Amino acid sequence: MRAIWKGSISFGLVNIPIALYPATRKEELKFRLLRAKDLSPVNYKRVAEKDGREVPWGDIVKGYEYEKGKFVVLNEKDFQRVDLEATQTVDIKDFVDLDEIDPMYFYKPYYLEPQKGGDKAYVLLREALADGKKVGIAKVVIKTRQYLAGVKALKHALVLELMHFAEELADAEKLNVPKKLEVGKREKEMAEALVKSMTSKWDPEKYKDDYRDALLEVIEEKVESGGKEIEEKPKEKKPSTKVIDLVAVLQESLKAQSGGRKKKSAPKKAKHHVKKAA
Repeated sequence: MRAIWKGSISFGLVNIPIALYPATRKEELKFRLLRAKDLSPVNYKRVAEKDGREVPWGDIVKGYEYEKGKFVVLNEKDFQRVDLEATQTVDIKDFVDLDEIDPMYFYKPYYLEPQKGGDKAYVLLREALADGKKVGIAKVVIKTRQYLAGVKALKHALVLELMHFAEELADAEKLNVPKKLEVGKREKEMAEALVKSMTSKWDPEKYKDDYRDALLEVIEEKVESGGKEIEEKPKEKKPSTKVIDLVAVLQESLKAQSGGRKKKSAPKKAKHHVKKAA
């Protein structure tokens, strides 16, 4: 794995040299745009809106649209003038209780690996965060952007998780959702019973990307058929979504859930020889 950023964690007078590594990977299938008549790949071109002409990279500049149709150009010196302190530092500003932070704020994790001379301080920070159930709230500049981030302990590692700033989250209060609604005692008991019957230990390995697997099967069939159209299999009819009696629906769900736990069939495994996305 290749580090995408190197710098240090800083809090108080402590400085820990670290390297930043992606903690997630994308498993998306990649598609190319093709010309229908001969399957020739179609390439993207950088075309100017004004005259439709292709623009070479050397003639492209960065501009900010401050009014509709009006731009100001920024060059590398302009970006350098933005004086962001400690551009190579995960600068921890505060330590807060992890359970105080709404999970909506977190969105992208990275692993932090100690560099030469940083092992002891790394372990001390990791243990202090884990024992106190704390997260370090930091600011970090990656490439040309500053991020809010949380430094967390995860088993033997420290994780830097990028966070949304408060102004980036949409206000849920603007949604038209029921705030107070009387529910029947029996309905509530049935709903709680259904939740209880479906409660299990967290096992991330049990959740798979069904859409991606199904799409790979379609691709495999088309490859084997030489690109011919595949006859669509009849789909199962979905039950009506019209709810007449909520208690009856909850009872049926409980029955189905208890029956499903008694006889679980092994999921069908697809054979894939199609090249997978990296």
